[in-house]
Amino acid sequence: MNKLYIGNVSEQTSALDLETIFEQWKIPFSAPFLVKSGYAFVDCPDEKIAMKAIDTLSGKVELHGKLLEVEHSVPKRQRSCKLQIRNIPPHMQWEVLDGLLAQYGTVESCEQVNTDTETAVVNVRYATKDQARQAVEKLNGFMMENYALKVSYIPDETAVTDPSAVNRRGAAPRGPPRQGSPSLGARPKLQSDVPLRMLVPTQFVGAIIGKEGATIRNITKQTHSKIDIHRKENAGAAEKPITVHSTPEGCSSACRNIMEIMQKEALDTKITEEVPLKILAHNNFVGRLIGKEGRNLKKIEQDTGTKITISPLQDLTLYNPERTITVKGSIEACARAEEELMKKIRESYENDVAAMNLQSNLIPGLNLNALGLFPVGASGGMSPSVVQGPSTAAQAAYPSFGQQQPESETVFLFIPALAVGAIIGKQGQHIKQLSRFAGASIKIAPADGMDAKQRMVIISGPPEAQFKAQGRIFGKLKEENFFGPKEEVKLEAHIKVPSFAAGRVIGKGGKTVNELQNLTSAEVVVPRDQTPDENDQVVVKITGHFYASQMAQRKIQEILSQVRRQQQPKASPTGPPMGRRK
Repeated sequence: MNKLYIGNVSEQTSALDLETIFEQWKIPFSAPFLVKSGYAFVDCPDEKIAMKAIDTLSGKVELHGKLLEVEHSVPKRQRSCKLQIRNIPPHMQWEVLDGLLAQYGTVESCEQVNTDTETAVVNVRYATKDQARQAVEKLNGFMMENYALKVSYIPDETAVTDPSAVNRRGAAPRGPPRQGSPSLGARPKLQSDVPLRMLVPTQFVGAIIGKEGATIRNITKQTHSKIDIHRKENAGAAEKPITVHSTPEGCSSACRNIMEIMQKEALDTKITEEVPLKILAHNNFVGRLIGKEGRNLKKIEQDTGTKITISPLQDLTLYNPERTITVKGSIEACARAEEELMKKIRESYENDVAAMNLQSNLIPGLNLNALGLFPVGASGGMSPSVVQGPSTAAQAAYPSFGQQQPESETVFLFIPALAVGAIIGKQGQHIKQLSRFAGASIKIAPADGMDAKQRMVIISGPPEAQFKAQGRIFGKLKEENFFGPKEEVKLEAHIKVPSFAAGRVIGKGGKTVNELQNLTSAEVVVPRDQTPDENDQVVVKITGHFYASQMAQRKIQEILSQVRRQQQPKASPTGPPMGRRK
């Protein structure tokens, strides 16, 4: 894989021109350039240098007014099932990548390639040539976060050496297990764990970074972590968030190092008050962390000899879903508490991921991270960054459903009238199974008239049930060809909101509803001049594909939860949003 194809070459380009470009960018080559009409070939000394040439030059360097295209040179007979995907966001999770790739067919193998680039690179093998071709067409240039994926063929030796290796179903036998891949170990992680999020006093940030970044570089190297200090966030704020991406052990080691630096700086600057450890955690995990009647938290306090408090629910906002866990005690005690707290948070996250992965057959390509339904933590992650608020780094894509919001919701989903039979199934079997699977009540309202083109499906259940039920309905409509092969399934959903809360959904001058539309890619409309129904409710209309619709529904429900909380009297100190406990 050290032979390169150089495309988009202008007619006046000579071998000397290309040599000059490669020398200018310090990219060695091991043979003369072979220049043809509109393209060229060259050999690099090894695969790593070939990769560097692709990442450095392709689509970035211009020659005679044309941007060069550089990729692996693969003979047509070897353009079969193997692809290389480059420029993957550095903290993208394997679940997300697997889901994205699964949209185009059966993935036989997917292995990370060791490179010096900031972004990740994987080699993928599909079961059939057609699946690989479709993946190249659809994924090349596909935007993930702010990164455009680069996809190209790599030589598929089995396509030449053993054409019989593909069985009748088109599934090639699996290669050696990932453990056999040099320097990769077991299933490599682009970023599979929940990152550790800390809040540190702003006056200590300089000491944590160190002169010319030396201190933070040392911590990063020693703990095998990637550490983001969000200095530009919350200008003038007393505290700044830090995100540590690593294994649980790496996160704990980095946390201990940061605490030691803060304590030393506090002594040097004669700060007398105690510097506590502050951990940020998404609200959806906090209930499970606290445990029934606070038992989990009390046990961690007793086992570690620390005092732990959690910021109240009232501090949450629509775009800042994190609670602050404050731990007081010695560095040793705080470090032990961090391990236990993050262990509980990661368990909750993994349970949620497992529950959602059960839905991966719902619609291929379960890309929850990119849409704000699952956590990856902070900057560099997959969180949406449309809304610039006080917690941009914390706009984590955490689940907006789960154990923290068990209240039942009712959503009115509109499907083509012709699809009713497919949703109900023979003798009502399909709708009964769907109802049991989702844990939701699902009813189809009578038709508005003989010529009605749409029918209303009434779905009642908690958020997770809504996700499952609606996802299956979207998927069924696609399977049954109610939408064309290249047509996205887009449906209209209605949510009823109290008339007094409609203004909050719209926002001042339509600001909130515009942010919702930008963030979710769904169309969100609160029709004007609605007459409230008998329950003093009005309708919010949401139109979009499944994930866009889900994201919009969740955000609207969060706004309604905020409105309800603000209407209630202040929570008593004994309630779940624990303040300082004695």
